[in-house]
Amino acid sequence: MTALSDTERRVSLQLARYAWPVARAALFLIALRVIFSELRHFHLHEVAAYIGRLVPSQVALALAATAASYLALAGYDALGAHYGGHDLPLRKTAFASFVSAAVSNTVGLSGIAGGSLRYRLYTSWGLSGADAARVIAFSVATFWLGFLSLAGSVLTLHRLRVVPWLGPVLLILPVIYAALVLSRRKEIGRFAVPHTRLAALQFALSIADWFCAALVFYALLPQSRVSFATTLAVFLAAQVLGVVSNVPGGVGVFEAAVFSLLGPALGAGTLAGALVAYRALYYVLPLFVAGALLGAQEVLRRRTQLSAFGRGLARTVSLFVPSVFSVAIFIDGVILLISGATPAERDRVYALKAAVPLPLVEVAHLVGSMAGAGLLLLARGLQRRLNGAYALSVTLLVAGMMASLLKGLDWEEACLLGITVVAIVPCRRHFYRKTALLDEPFTPGWATAIGLTVLSTMWLGFFAYRRIAYSPELWWHFSFSGDAPRFLRASLAAAAVALAFSARKLLHPAVAPPPPVVSQELDRATEIARGRCAPAGYLVLLNDKSLLFNEPRSAFLMYGVQRRSWVAMGDPIGPPADAHELAWRFFEEADRHNGWPVFYQVRTPLLPLYIELGLRLMKLGEEARVATAGFTLAGRDRKSLRHTVKRLETEGTTFEVISAEAASAMLPELRRVSNDWLSTRNTREKRFSLGFFDDAYMQRLPVALIRYREELVAFANLWGDDVHEELTVDLMRHSTAAPSGVMDFLFVNLILHAQSLNYRWFNLGMAPLSGLEARAQGPLWSRVAALGFEHGGHFYNFQGLRQYKQKFDPVWEPIFLASPGGLRLPLILTDIAALVSGSVRGILMK
Repeated sequence: MTALSDTERRVSLQLARYAWPVARAALFLIALRVIFSELRHFHLHEVAAYIGRLVPSQVALALAATAASYLALAGYDALGAHYGGHDLPLRKTAFASFVSAAVSNTVGLSGIAGGSLRYRLYTSWGLSGADAARVIAFSVATFWLGFLSLAGSVLTLHRLRVVPWLGPVLLILPVIYAALVLSRRKEIGRFAVPHTRLAALQFALSIADWFCAALVFYALLPQSRVSFATTLAVFLAAQVLGVVSNVPGGVGVFEAAVFSLLGPALGAGTLAGALVAYRALYYVLPLFVAGALLGAQEVLRRRTQLSAFGRGLARTVSLFVPSVFSVAIFIDGVILLISGATPAERDRVYALKAAVPLPLVEVAHLVGSMAGAGLLLLARGLQRRLNGAYALSVTLLVAGMMASLLKGLDWEEACLLGITVVAIVPCRRHFYRKTALLDEPFTPGWATAIGLTVLSTMWLGFFAYRRIAYSPELWWHFSFSGDAPRFLRASLAAAAVALAFSARKLLHPAVAPPPPVVSQELDRATEIARGRCAPAGYLVLLNDKSLLFNEPRSAFLMYGVQRRSWVAMGDPIGPPADAHELAWRFFEEADRHNGWPVFYQVRTPLLPLYIELGLRLMKLGEEARVATAGFTLAGRDRKSLRHTVKRLETEGTTFEVISAEAASAMLPELRRVSNDWLSTRNTREKRFSLGFFDDAYMQRLPVALIRYREELVAFANLWGDDVHEELTVDLMRHSTAAPSGVMDFLFVNLILHAQSLNYRWFNLGMAPLSGLEARAQGPLWSRVAALGFEHGGHFYNFQGLRQYKQKFDPVWEPIFLASPGGLRLPLILTDIAALVSGSVRGILMK
């Protein structure tokens, strides 16, 4: 059997990437077929008629149950924070729970814990990636415990027309969990078992959440027509199917199950009206409330001097805004498309006929549907914080409001769109990216959601006008009562917008592989690094990485590609705003190639950016920086260093720093020392994150020389910057002829040299795996790395390296890896090791 070619491998990856969205689309279409079968004798006006007959007590009970359900959801996070040992204020966990649940309920039940949003939020509040993941995992467990317990119990006890073994199967996991808690075991592997009271609260809160969610639906059904027990059983069985299908929000699948189980008892029209009202109250209303809260917070931020809590809440808002408004805009688009596909209210049309000319009504109908299709497409751009998507969204929302009023006096739709406009306008600063929308990658999930939405609204229109005899003349029929012709024209316009955008995306120039780096780019990158106090940018001179510049060429990012890992070396280098945009561009470039975006050896200042990108942080070690202003060899603590320096000076050891030009003449001597150093360690040159001996590289940087009795025995090349912020050492090599203590001598003189040039800091480099704790509840990587730091001296003396650097009293600063994490992490770490070693084979060979 031969290995797959690169082309075959890419095709396989693409097929795997699209397999699940296609499966979800198939499930959704099957659900539509079931719904169509149930509604074949149903008239669309029955939905509005039923909703209009709902009495105030029904609506009030449904609203109260919705509030209670979301209140229980807030308890998930509070319990998770308590389990993780974090004293987070209730106001923080409640706000996070409500907004993330409002988004994730709409996007899909599998995201009920709002994992991505919560992760970004908790890490922005100071929790480590591992701690945030622990809180989220506990919240997810709480959600599933209650759902499985309630659904399993009800479906076991209630005689519903579903498979008889479903209830007992759903109860297996909750029973196992309860048994573990009652056994009073403290730990299972690396997970701490919660105590009995905490576990009881988990069950109680989650069961209450699902009970209240079912109560919302029950309150909207005809009174005394079906019992709450039956409704609860049907609701939970339908939710099981919705969760298994993984269709966003269970839309279609949940409705199909409810129609199959309750349709015969309640009738299609009644049930359809109750389902629409349920979706509106439990899904859409909380989402718009969340958007309004974010907009109100932004207004307060501008008008008042915020307190510490207010500033923290403002940072929270920044994390939520794109996701919330992306979903809200998508829903607004769906509303406009549904409105264009369904008949207008007769009495409103008659009122409109007296005030608005027919051509304006026809144009408004087209504009409304086209605006709806446009909003579906722009939702992705809002999620990616594009300023162009923001401006177009506001424009289309206003156009949609006007069209809704002019085509049928649909003031309800206009109000919903108006709420979104009022909420999103103050949030403009959160959409700051200037990338073109056509340059944004659309994932298979997004493309599937948009396609299914357009097709579903067209299906709804054909269903609503199924008794109309279609003919070519219908396209050219214009009248105030011509709802069906208007639907055909509006559907064609909406489909044309979606197809035109798709065609433009397909015809957009393909993403070409990065071109070879030319000398002018190396010079520009070096100039940027030197001017931005980013000495590590000199790694660009190795010419072993690709470069990504911003348009004004004021910032750059260097990266390498190994299999699916796109690894950026360090933070983007340049002005902060340009660095942020470069990180986004790199993230999207990797996404276009179905790769994993990785940022290797990044520092604390840009961590919020990587969290914003949805990446997970992993500590790699700590970097030692010596403050030059206070460095001296005087004092008791420096006695050993002082003695070493004086001894070597007495023996004829000298220190000198030569310019890059002077280094050219010394290349043969430098190479002799380098080869000697490599041979004694039985190793080979590393690269990517470390400098290697290369003639072109060595001639671009100043070099520190150590001579022993006039013979060159050690050298180090130096990275500096124009603002004299930090001097960093890269290659440090010495020959076998070097005297004992030569590295102490080198470092002391380098720190004093940096001091004489008025540099604030001297960088001693990183101590890998340093600063990691082997806590039982910590992530597996941290525990393994910490053990390696403590006991790995047989292979590499990590602990000794930190202890050696500690003698210079440095400030230790953490260094991180930002990556997608999860099960991909071992593969990513292997790919990074291959980049550093030059190949996968190089990992195994020193």
